[in-house]
Amino acid sequence: MSFDVQGRLHEIFDETQVSDKFRKREFVLEIPDGSYTQYIKFQLTQDKCNVLDQYKIGDEVKVTFNLSGKPFTKNGTTMYFTNLSAWRVESANGAAPANTGNANNNYKAASPQPAASSFLSDEADNDLPF
Repeated sequence: MSFDVQGRLHEIFDETQVSDKFRKREFVLEIPDGSYTQYIKFQLTQDKCNVLDQYKIGDEVKVTFNLSGKPFTKNGTTMYFTNLSAWRVESANGAAPANTGNANNNYKAASPQPAASSFLSDEADNDLPF
């Protein structure tokens, strides 16, 4: 599944080398949602890690991402994890950044989706330790 969301870059983390063959970079998008602001964390992986190099905190961007999830069972208890895997970041005003360095600019953006889903606000009250 592919979705789009627009917001302001709130935080950009350094790239992390998870294993010999896997690296990731996370960032947080600030999304106004009525009287509450949502802070949503996305993940870039592998060759997409440099997509954020041309942006800075405070920039308005549109993020195209895939939604995925998987179960994890430990000690007989199953927990479910959701991942927002970004694969395209572009300026919210539609202007191309000066230095793209990204071969993915040819992708067609997915159809616009609502800025925040109801499941996001429900997840804010969970007791997960991370």
